[in-house]
Amino acid sequence: MTFKIVQVGHPVLRQQARALSIAEIQSPSIRDLIGLMRDTMREAPGVGLAAPQIGLPLQLAMIEDREDLLQGIDPAVLAERERRPVPFQVIINPTITLDGPEVEFFEGCLSVAGFSAIVPRARRVRVECLDHNADPVVIEASGWHARILQHEIDHLQGTLYIDRMQARSLTTMENLGRYRLGSR
Repeated sequence: MTFKIVQVGHPVLRQQARALSIAEIQSPSIRDLIGLMRDTMREAPGVGLAAPQIGLPLQLAMIEDREDLLQGIDPAVLAERERRPVPFQVIINPTITLDGPEVEFFEGCLSVAGFSAIVPRARRVRVECLDHNADPVVIEASGWHARILQHEIDHLQGTLYIDRMQARSLTTMENLGRYRLGSR
């Protein structure tokens, strides 16, 4: 079973998500939710998913940039984006500190299906959060990993990439591949 991913225009995507208590994080219902969200993210396929994207205003998100998703991507493009595999991570009640210069790349979202745009993001981040066991975790990330973290944490604050994008860069995924890929 997987969840339906809600699309832009759904009110939950513009809400501030609520924090989860330790007891909630350790509950069977949240453990089950994490498993179903993981299945939903992988089926999409995506590299991140936040609870608001499945209609739940909770400060819960996950990321995973699997090796198989990188297959067939030009190694020069991977190097430019500093994109490497990222193991499955659950982030709950995160706080984020941005660091370094902003870098600009095309970004998409499962909740803005079929579109992409150039989004400036900090090159490095530090995220303090709880993991799936409610243990405190610090994630220091750079490159694409940092971009994914910023994108998913934005979802928990009611922000979408379209709020941060360079407006004139918005394109369909089809036209991105046809006209724009390789130009950035």
